[in-house]
Amino acid sequence: MLYKFIDLFAGIGGIRLAFEPYGECVFSCEWDLKAQETYEANFGEKPVGDIRSVDEKEVPDHDILLAGFPCQPFSIAGVSKKKSLGREHGFLDETQGTLFFDIARIIKEKQPKAFLLENVKNLRSHDKGKTFKIIKKVLEEELGYTVYADVLNAKGLVPQNRERIYIVGFKKPLKFDFPEIPKEGPALHEILEKDVEDKYTLSDKLWDYLQAYKEKHSKKGNGFGYGLADLNSYSRTLSARYYKDGSEILIPQGEGINPRRLTPRECARLQGFPETFKIVVSNTAAYKQFGNSVAVPVVRLIAEKMVQAIERDETIEDTVEEGRVEYATT
Repeated sequence: MLYKFIDLFAGIGGIRLAFEPYGECVFSCEWDLKAQETYEANFGEKPVGDIRSVDEKEVPDHDILLAGFPCQPFSIAGVSKKKSLGREHGFLDETQGTLFFDIARIIKEKQPKAFLLENVKNLRSHDKGKTFKIIKKVLEEELGYTVYADVLNAKGLVPQNRERIYIVGFKKPLKFDFPEIPKEGPALHEILEKDVEDKYTLSDKLWDYLQAYKEKHSKKGNGFGYGLADLNSYSRTLSARYYKDGSEILIPQGEGINPRRLTPRECARLQGFPETFKIVVSNTAAYKQFGNSVAVPVVRLIAEKMVQAIERDETIEDTVEEGRVEYATT
């Protein structure tokens, strides 16, 4: 069976790539103009802009909702006012003004069979755990989905230490297990280009600064500073700030030669994008885009597991009070 899915907070389409073998993307949304350029170059469509201006009723019907949404604190402003007026309020009200609210209102209107949300690992502890708690309650109690969440590290599939939280939900109480990610993965040297332009090598000035900065902080007993990568292992996490100086992942080039930063193509490989993926923006924009993206092979395994769960159609037997499904997390 082929599934219709939508791609919210789409970035450059990493999550979409993972789901394309299982169906058709019928709607995409991404506000960043440079990311829209990359997305259009690779998928032939320009995403809609600001999700806050999207009418949920006009979103096409779909089976699976995908969203790598930003992490924001939830304000409870207005809740006490509603109480004082004798009005009922729900957790959904508490999320107004945040981008998660826009996901929730689309789910509420369109009732997809399943969804996948992706976020930084720290979503669980964000705002002393309140953010995650409200998200969970909205998805389970108000929207009626069976929810699973886990933090997965991509380093068994790509040569990068990258932990992210994935939240999977089903309209039916389906059994679901997250994929097992291998403990050992490819080595960093396997994704490096053979001939790299000199412009990627750090200048003497920048290299001297990074070394002095690291030395200053090491004397204070903390680990701030650049990261010289082990080419036979995996790198640190690629971030959106990589364009600034590349300091978190520096590639050694031998005695007497300054290290270099990764090329945009190497960043694409570090995130598991195919060689055919087109990079049509400046290096600065490309670094931001790949740093903000997902590790595609991880999402590909989750997509496979989600589709299997839908097609197997096995439901959970264990329920908690009031008929709610046990929230599964590790």
